[in-house]
Amino acid sequence: MSEHAAVDQEASNARRGRGASGGAAARRAARSGGGPGTQLTYIKRKINVYEVLDEEGLALIEKNTDTVLEEIGIIFRDDAEALQLWKEAGADVKGERVHFPKGLCRSLLKTAPSVYTQHARNSERSVQIGGNATVFAPVYGPPFVRDLDGVRRYATIEDFQNFVKLAYMAPSIHHSGGTVCEPVDVPVNKRHLDMIYSHIKYSDKPFMGSVTAPERAEDTVAMAKIVFGDDFVENNTVLTSLINANSPMVFDETMLGALKVYSRHNQACIVTPFILAGAMSPVTVAGTLTQVLAEVLAGASFTQLIRPGAPVLFGTFASSISMQSGAPTFGTPEPSLVSYGAAQLARRLGLPFRTGGSLCASKVPDAQAAYESANTLNSTILAGTNFVLHSAGWLEGGLASCYEKFMMDIDQLGMTQKFSEGVDLSENGQAMDAIRQVGPGSHYLGCDHTQANFQTAFYRSNIADNNSYEQWLAEGEKTAPQRANELARRWLETYEAPYLDPSTDEALKDFIAKKKGSMPDAFT
Repeated sequence: MSEHAAVDQEASNARRGRGASGGAAARRAARSGGGPGTQLTYIKRKINVYEVLDEEGLALIEKNTDTVLEEIGIIFRDDAEALQLWKEAGADVKGERVHFPKGLCRSLLKTAPSVYTQHARNSERSVQIGGNATVFAPVYGPPFVRDLDGVRRYATIEDFQNFVKLAYMAPSIHHSGGTVCEPVDVPVNKRHLDMIYSHIKYSDKPFMGSVTAPERAEDTVAMAKIVFGDDFVENNTVLTSLINANSPMVFDETMLGALKVYSRHNQACIVTPFILAGAMSPVTVAGTLTQVLAEVLAGASFTQLIRPGAPVLFGTFASSISMQSGAPTFGTPEPSLVSYGAAQLARRLGLPFRTGGSLCASKVPDAQAAYESANTLNSTILAGTNFVLHSAGWLEGGLASCYEKFMMDIDQLGMTQKFSEGVDLSENGQAMDAIRQVGPGSHYLGCDHTQANFQTAFYRSNIADNNSYEQWLAEGEKTAPQRANELARRWLETYEAPYLDPSTDEALKDFIAKKKGSMPDAFT
């Protein structure tokens, strides 16, 4: 770790005066929506995964995938270097279409790690990606926001900073994410600098890099090196970034360029087919899984041609569409089946897995948003997902980041984290003393065990209203979105930035100023 990073970490720990992930505060946070000053570690799942395919089904999809890779192939568009590397690796390259001999991609992926650590500038916030770990990251990509005044508008850099701050304060969000919204008030060719700086300045959790151009990925790596040091970045992973396939069966030059930058620097790529089934993949679950696996195998194995051992994740983003309007739909059964099946395929490859989130098509944080998000989140955690983008704030099919839904979602993430702990079978969890003390025909309200555990026994929502009807009336008949609105305002008013060493901050600002000064503004 660089000197700057070490000083940042030491000072940050001293300001807290305690381990942020341990002690009574963390135990209370685990049973509630939590709040500023508390932080849960990434989830270490103690529940079994849910599997929808047996060995015969998995083998069938893998066989069909081999056929797709060998006979149909994958396009690597406008990237001569990629085509040359595939030729040298033994693939059959015809124009821009690469045909893969059976077993080639799987053989290359043997060097990819099944588990890795993404380091944060505060080491207490570092996360494990893979194994039994689940990491929640916020919404990614929307150009619009639904703000705290209920207005749908284009996102600004202030909105971006606000969502980074809320993610930093949220106990059950373990990762700062990437493009939490698209700040359209900053030039396209320069906004990535402000976005990466915001993640570093306003949070000390891990974050994602820019992928909209190879040079922007290089800027991300350069800024990470200012924080962590050159050697640390080259020998450790401090960035996990999203590389989407242009489904069906195409990787374009933008995504390939970013993938090559991150892989060369030992930074992780989430290779993710972006699927709207019926438009970008077949309408069937098995057909979609076949295409997903083919695209992931091609893209993920390419990272190992760039740098053997570079971390890579098996990603999938799967949605169905309305066959009447063509609009994407969320929370429906078929994408959940795709997620479950893809997770099984990822485990067979030995790769960390990304899918899911709190997805919905609703335009406001209403019952539709809640139901669709809950359906998506439940299948996400039961699939055994390791990295979860869009965990909080997603609205309108990903077109808008919503403040109110962000707060409602993080409450649900806290519940999910508690559920993932499984059943406590310790002596306290067995509660035999309580059963003996109370006996038949009495109640447990006043027994010693209840008194000792009542503060932490059950998850307590900071959004839901469980009081009497009369009390609800007296307090203004507030809905869940209204309570979420008030909570978001309170958090932003009380936000305090984590410590960042002034010399590191100045070095980042100097880098940004020089980069911005080297090019004219561009808004396309």
